[in-house]
Formats: sequence, C-alpha cells, structure tokens
Amino acid sequence: MSERLNALAEAGVSIWLDDLSRERIESGGLADLVKEKHVVGVTTNPTIFAAALANGQVYDAQVRELAARGASVDDTVREVTVADVQQACDVFSGTWETTGGVDGRVSLEVSPLLARDTDATLAEAVDLWKAVDRPNLLVKIPATQEGLSAITSALAEGVSVNVTLIFSVERYRDVMTAYLEGLERAAANGQNLGNIASVASFFVSRVDTEVDKRLDALDGHDDLKGKLAIANAKLAYRHWQETFAGPRWEFLASKGAKSQRCLWASTSTKNPDFRDVLYVEELIGSETVNTMPLETVQAFQDHGAVKPNSILDGVADAQKLVERLAEVGVDYDDVVTTLEAEGVQKFADSFQELLDGIRAKREQLAAA
Repeated sequence: MSERLNALAEAGVSIWLDDLSRERIESGGLADLVKEKHVVGVTTNPTIFAAALANGQVYDAQVRELAARGASVDDTVREVTVADVQQACDVFSGTWETTGGVDGRVSLEVSPLLARDTDATLAEAVDLWKAVDRPNLLVKIPATQEGLSAITSALAEGVSVNVTLIFSVERYRDVMTAYLEGLERAAANGQNLGNIASVASFFVSRVDTEVDKRLDALDGHDDLKGKLAIANAKLAYRHWQETFAGPRWEFLASKGAKSQRCLWASTSTKNPDFRDVLYVEELIGSETVNTMPLETVQAFQDHGAVKPNSILDGVADAQKLVERLAEVGVDYDDVVTTLEAEGVQKFADSFQELLDGIRAKREQLAAA
C-alpha cells in the first residue's frame, strides 16, 4: 500500500474512487484498489456509466437478455446500473463492516432529469434504495432548492444519501439543515439513526474553472486565479465544524447519528498550470472524503504531500478573497448559481447520453 495514500487516510481523509464500471468490478481491479490504494468507497454518475457502456462488450449479454424480455430503454438503464452498484457494494462490504458503516459506500444517482421535481426525486430515491437492497448504498440527490425537501424526506425514511452538486457555502448550510431535520424525523419515525449515513458533495475544481474564465475576460488579475475553489471549501468545512457541535447535534449523536461528512468532488486539476494534486493536498482534514479519478489517486501516490489539517490554514483569508473578487468584477453568487444550473444540465445531458447509448447498443446487438 502506498505510503503517501496511507498517510492521507491517517490524516482523516477517506479516499473514494470517482469511477465505476462492470469491467473494473469483474476483473478484480476494484478489489485491488481497496487492497493496494486505500480506496474505501466509490461514486458514480451517468457520465461514468455511459463511458463504461460504450467501451467493450461486458454489458452485451445483459442488454441482449433485457431486450428479449421486452424491457424499455429506461428499465434497461435501471437494471444495468443497479446490477453494477450491487456488485460494487459487495466488494466494499468488508470495509463497510470494519469502519462501522462510515466507509465502504457506493453511490447511485437519482435521474438528473428529476432535479427540479421534489416528489419525483423522493420517489426514485426510495425506489433505488429498495432495488439495490444493500446497507452500504448512498443514493445521490442533487442539492437544488427542490432537492432539499427530498433529502430530508428520504433520510426520514432511512435512506442514506449522498447530496451532490453543492457549489456555495450558503447552499451547503441548507444541506446540513436538511440532514439534521431528516435525522430528527427519522428518530421520530423509529428509525435506527446508526444505520443512516450521508455525505455532502462539495464541488471544487469547477469553481476555479468558472472564476478564472471570468478573470481572463477582465484582462488580468492573475494573482486571484486558482484560489476560490479551495477558499470556498475551507469556508464550508468551517461551517461543518460549527454545525456538528452543540446541543442539537449532541442529542442526535447520543442516538447513534453520524455526522454528514464533507466530500470534496471534482478534485482532478483542470488547469495544467496547477499542481495535479492541488485539490487533495489543500483539503486535508478530519472526517472528510476526497473522491478522485484513478489518475489523481495515482498522482498522489507518486508525489502527493500530506500536511495534516491543511484545510484549516488560511480560513480567515477566504472571505477576504470573495470580497476581493467582487471588487474586480467577479460576483460569487452569480458564479455558484451558474455552476449549479450548468451542473444540473450537464448531468441531465449525460443521462440522456446513457439512454442513447443503451438504445444504440440494443440496435447493434439486434443487427448482429
């Protein structure tokens, strides 16, 4: 096992893989990452499933069998993705047991096409939870305004949730409130709070990509580039520390509740001028998750530096950075609003690509 990855884990960071495919599961590659790279969880999304489906023939038999049964394209997507997630949950079952349900988690996303529909999101979240039927599943629900109520209601029914597409500190506070309210309702419903888990997926690199694009349009201010994403995450973590303390949380914790950990998402470095492990090294903190593509895991294994609690450094300057950006013409609220809208649309487009991929695969197999 890599010394650097082990040190990262010992500093409080759970390493989750941002990639899942049936080939990786069946080849033993996922199990190898658990053994050798300290990977203790995996997240997925329609983009990842679409790419996996397009490559190779590993899904052909199941797609052919479902077509023969007369399954619709939507039902085929459901069965294919549920099957992969069930297998991945089984790979991580040992991790889930040894960590007391903290790690060993696998995420499956509610259809992004439902991101603005509270009732439909809740219904599909509960349906996915029952379909996968694994205690280490996390159902991904987007942190849109409409998604917040669905998050609370799903938790109240005992569904473990990965809240995704969080870009702003204000929305993150709303997410934590939704989590606490969900736990309180779950307790009132007689749910065992120790069986409910949640992470809040706070997106990182996309923030710098959007801000730096705006700075380029303003002709300069290079000194402000590549900074807001980390500052934004640091501010979010400070609010996490404040929220999961005090009487309200202590009451829930006494009933077995686990804190909703910060999960740093989109942590591969998009700008080649930046260090390729920047969004890992600068966001090290207790009870955090960093979900990375395999390339970033390997890069950190090779040359990552572990500075414990690096996420606590420079928090006082983070808000000043937001104010400085506003002075030069970059509005924080507009940035995060834009990113949320784009994020929802990108995942919806990816889901449509997955549907189209299944349709094309069926036609290809029928012709053959």
